[in-house]
Amino acid sequence: MSILRQRFITGGTIGALWMIILSTTVAVIMSFATGDPVRPNIAFGIIIGAVWGIFFAARIGGQMVEWMTVAIVAALTLGDAYIRSLGNVTTKIGFSPIVTESTLLNNIIGAAILSVGFFISFKTIMVSCGRRDLTKHEWEDVIIRFLTGFGYIFFTATVFIPFYVMVMTSLKNQSELIQNPLDFSIDFSKGLDLFRSYFELFNEFNFGNYLITSFFISVLTVFITLAFSIPGAYAVARLRFRGQAAFSRGILLIYMVPMIVLALPIYIAFSMTGLRNSIPGIILIYPVTTIPVALYMLQGYFRGLPAEIEEAGLMDGLKRLSVIWKITLPLSLPALASVSLYVFMIAWNEFLLAFMLLDDPSKFTLTRGIASLNSSEIPRQHLMAGAVIATVPIMVIFLGLERFMTKGLTAGSVKG
Repeated sequence: MSILRQRFITGGTIGALWMIILSTTVAVIMSFATGDPVRPNIAFGIIIGAVWGIFFAARIGGQMVEWMTVAIVAALTLGDAYIRSLGNVTTKIGFSPIVTESTLLNNIIGAAILSVGFFISFKTIMVSCGRRDLTKHEWEDVIIRFLTGFGYIFFTATVFIPFYVMVMTSLKNQSELIQNPLDFSIDFSKGLDLFRSYFELFNEFNFGNYLITSFFISVLTVFITLAFSIPGAYAVARLRFRGQAAFSRGILLIYMVPMIVLALPIYIAFSMTGLRNSIPGIILIYPVTTIPVALYMLQGYFRGLPAEIEEAGLMDGLKRLSVIWKITLPLSLPALASVSLYVFMIAWNEFLLAFMLLDDPSKFTLTRGIASLNSSEIPRQHLMAGAVIATVPIMVIFLGLERFMTKGLTAGSVKG
């Protein structure tokens, strides 16, 4: 295979595939942002992407041809949108990578994003494609860059689109949702009335108490879990006793038991003891679900700490508890932060036990309160607003602890 033919095939194939991915991404973004129907044009996208890829791979004309191609893509997109704006075109096929029926300003923005985005991203993918024959390593680098870019777009869309739809729906009113349920654009002219659903949740549905209750239960669950799991995990990792191996292996087996299997026994036991429909009952049962996984996570971390540091503390006259408090725990702060965040998330998002054990609205946790909004009598935007309220605190806490969690595992433990 000649040098040019190899570069033609690589550049043309990657260009066509990347144009399909990028035009689909821009079409979805434009649809969500404007509320107007925007579709990717797969046929034209393949053609223009392949042609641009071949030009770039063969280095025909240099950067002048590359920028001319960008201008052509933008011009075709705007021209196609202008022709459709005349109202005489009903076909879904056009001569631009995206087919849009939006306003002229939105068309300009879409064309600019698609053209410049394709130009910059494709050059990054094909950076290893030079004027000579591609080595196996360079060809693999092109494929890896392409797959990496696709992975970024795919997983970002998987995470961002549901959250975006949830937030935008919470900012709508009932008439807007009935008129066009798929319109996820935002009307800033409404001012503070955009957040009407949130105000109504706190004023009419008691969501302030739900937040306080969930936060109180989650924090208390973290402290109770750490109080039991730290000494338990340390004993398994450092001490020697009969049945240690069986206990270590059995920790995670307890966590693997499905909660739905235990739901009926827990309900019966809590009903007989008067703990059902009470905050103390929830605080009692939540650590049961979090202690096993905390034990499993911490014992692995404690085993990874240098035992010589603790032995030096014992030789200096410290008691075992003092060694744990003054040496082991300071070195374990990243692990403790990770476990605390994980336990907090479990308690904050727990639904089955709260739904089963709580009937009094004054004692609802946040998840139980959101479930009460899932009714035909309550507008859908209130349910979405409740979901946003439940999601945002976890995101804020995670972002706040992220830097702390990624510190060196034994930073400052040994010097010299």
